[in-house]
Amino acid sequence: MMTSCHITYVGPHRLILGDAYEVLPGIGRFDAIVMDPPYRFKASGGGKFRKARGHTDAIMRDDLDLGFDLAILSWRSAGTIVCFCHNDQVISVGSRLKEGFHRIALCQWHKENPMPVANKHYLPDTEFYWHAWQRGYAPIGELANKRRYITTPVGKSPYDHPPVKPDAVMDKVMANVAGVSVCDPFMGTGSTGVAAIKAGRIFTGIEREEKYFEIACERVQQLVGDLR
Repeated sequence: MMTSCHITYVGPHRLILGDAYEVLPGIGRFDAIVMDPPYRFKASGGGKFRKARGHTDAIMRDDLDLGFDLAILSWRSAGTIVCFCHNDQVISVGSRLKEGFHRIALCQWHKENPMPVANKHYLPDTEFYWHAWQRGYAPIGELANKRRYITTPVGKSPYDHPPVKPDAVMDKVMANVAGVSVCDPFMGTGSTGVAAIKAGRIFTGIEREEKYFEIACERVQQLVGDLR
């Protein structure tokens, strides 16, 4: 049974203000779950470049450096799951997905303009995402769209929400996931929803922060209106 929460319907699409860990188990199974959950990483350092961008400070402000519960990566919830993760989470997320999915693939977003710092590590020019699928949900798309990586710059988001992925990245993901129904349990400002709706999918998004939920609702409502 779904926990108490607020639901906004925009045509066939459903946006839910609530906690993903409580809501997701009670709203059925999806063809695809696409998520950009909180990364777990050391958010210190960066010097003058960090100060200039403010991205990392915003991540810490919203507790988006504390990671997420891997139990939400459930093969019972979807035929396919796409999950973005930090370099330090690649092994744990991949191991979890391998437990219950037929195949998994590690894909990458190569950033053309990464933050020019290394902090005794490599340049942060790559973000990873796992694509896991059951039989019948193998990656779709023309051969030209089936590369395991996309190269595109980090854009400046108009929203005060640090993990926003560029449209090109999310469009690439949507070009490869099979099925009609798509859920993002960590919706943020709705980038997955925008990409899903543009691709002709039915979207369900879950977001716990009201300020981001409202932005997502506005974006989805505007897009649906524009597509009519």
